[in-house]
Amino acid sequence: MADQEDEDLKMALRMSMQNTPPEPKRSKQREAAAAAPLASPEDCRRLQRELMAAAAEKRMKEAKDSSPTSNSSVSLPKIVKSGEITSKERVLDLKNAPSSSNLSVPLPKVAKSRGFAPKEANLGIEEANQLFSMMFGSEVSKDILAQWSNQGIRFSSDSETSMGLVQHEGGPCGVLAAIQAFVLKYLLFFPDELGKVAPSAPQTLGSKNFPKKRYVATSNFASPTEDAKSRALVKSMGEILFSCGSNKRAVIATLTTIGHDIEGSEDSHKDEVLAKALEGLSIESGSDMQKVIRVDAYTSQATALQKLEEALPVFRSRMGAMLFLISALLSRGLDYVQADRDDPTPSLVTAPFGHASQEIVNLLLCGQAVPNVFDGRMDLGGGMCLKGISTSVEVGFLTLLESLNFCKVGQHLKCPKWPIWVVGSESHYTVLFALDTSVQDENELEERESHIRKAFDAQDKSGGGGFISVEGFQQVIRDTNIRLPREKLDHLCGSGFIVWSEFWQVILDLDKSLGGLKDSTGLMGKKVFDLYHFNGIAKSDLNGGQVSSSGGDTPLQRPRLTKLRVSVPPRWTPEEFMADVAVSSASGGNESSGKETEAAKPEPPQHAPLVDCIRTRWARAVCNWIGDPPSIV
Repeated sequence: MADQEDEDLKMALRMSMQNTPPEPKRSKQREAAAAAPLASPEDCRRLQRELMAAAAEKRMKEAKDSSPTSNSSVSLPKIVKSGEITSKERVLDLKNAPSSSNLSVPLPKVAKSRGFAPKEANLGIEEANQLFSMMFGSEVSKDILAQWSNQGIRFSSDSETSMGLVQHEGGPCGVLAAIQAFVLKYLLFFPDELGKVAPSAPQTLGSKNFPKKRYVATSNFASPTEDAKSRALVKSMGEILFSCGSNKRAVIATLTTIGHDIEGSEDSHKDEVLAKALEGLSIESGSDMQKVIRVDAYTSQATALQKLEEALPVFRSRMGAMLFLISALLSRGLDYVQADRDDPTPSLVTAPFGHASQEIVNLLLCGQAVPNVFDGRMDLGGGMCLKGISTSVEVGFLTLLESLNFCKVGQHLKCPKWPIWVVGSESHYTVLFALDTSVQDENELEERESHIRKAFDAQDKSGGGGFISVEGFQQVIRDTNIRLPREKLDHLCGSGFIVWSEFWQVILDLDKSLGGLKDSTGLMGKKVFDLYHFNGIAKSDLNGGQVSSSGGDTPLQRPRLTKLRVSVPPRWTPEEFMADVAVSSASGGNESSGKETEAAKPEPPQHAPLVDCIRTRWARAVCNWIGDPPSIV
């Protein structure tokens, strides 16, 4: 009977210990208990039961006191050392962000992943050290820290580039370019969503669809108001952070040193108050980061957007770029960030120039800090693999390195949902975009050519020799709905077999109404469209120079926006005819002179490194622009 009672008490004790950390050892109390004289074995068992019951009662009380309360801003537990992670945490799939089982509303169960601290609290010293080391490494230079501590997220004051974020310091361009891409998505394609929104109104971020297939945005980049641009920025930052948090949560990092002075200030004076409050502030170690960073975690998109809007002055301040990167890393979770990477050893901010690594850019674009740009995973054998982009994305990525054969960008990044791309060079990130969503549509005539060639190859019994029998040719005509005139049909079949090259020339000269590729526009499958390139770093612009009192031109320091006219010949165009591809001169404005203008003369193709990037998306594209060549450095 006594043994049964002991087993029952042990069972109750084990149940009370679930989901709680282990109690510290009680060696002194147990030694004292062992030294006390016991009258009998019954007394010993009674004392043991009392000690166990007291311990169980204490654990249950602590568990009750520490239970979470309902709040849109979630209190998150401090991180634990890797050796202290429970078995339940070990079975988390590190390949993905925390699932809905880890976060539920309104009583979220937050996964004990590194990188989170309690609501409105400083980071713990351990997680702050880990975060700083992950970002900058152990031997970061003061120049790199200065770059990242002196770059705010603010729009250009220049009217022609007012929709763009301006960069004054080298280094954080990867963060700014990714945010810029999402800002353009909202400014260009969702301007109606940037009106004043009631705090209680439902907020939707992420993937959106148009009711119609094609949409052309306005080219008046100076038209958005300051309020509209601010709301586009808030929505962009919120979408990125929730994407990092698997669309379940977002963590927003701000500064503890600001206090409530900024909240009570008028909008026109908030930047001045912040600048004064940040005087002398520097982050050169995890200890510095622990003292000044405050984090808040949210599962409600509406509440998170409201917090981001309130914190906009902080993100506009010189600490803005660093704070947003910290927010993205903590939204993902530091353990998950490290699991995303192929090699978690190097710092995310690369030496010696302090550029954002590909992991940072991928984290902001797709929500995972993978280091590669190809689709999916690359199996190396022996249980090793390289991780790439696993899902489609809202805005994409192109890189000069692909044109140099250093990498291959996959279709997820090359063909995003919206025609906006972050462009990477060896040392800088910029943004390329189109106003017309149809620029990503497949070439209609190329699709037709593929269909005809597939039907022809299906009848080719020569092992790829490029000719078929008359009977097979009749089947091709039926499958592709081609209506050849009698004389052309007799000519092709006269030799008893049909050669692809001869058949293809007939198709090129056959009108579209009869199933051929000849169209009334004369473009013959050539695609012509406009792209815009934005470089946020302030550079001298002689085209927009101001006239000085001495009569000379003074170069104007401002971001650069370049319009490119792009012509993409169909893939069957022979190389020897590429030089004859003419591109109309890009117009410098939309105003009309009221007079008949002369027909635009074909402009010779122009070249810059950006053209090589464009050709990784549209092969053999020919580009023209007016003024200085677009710069990707």
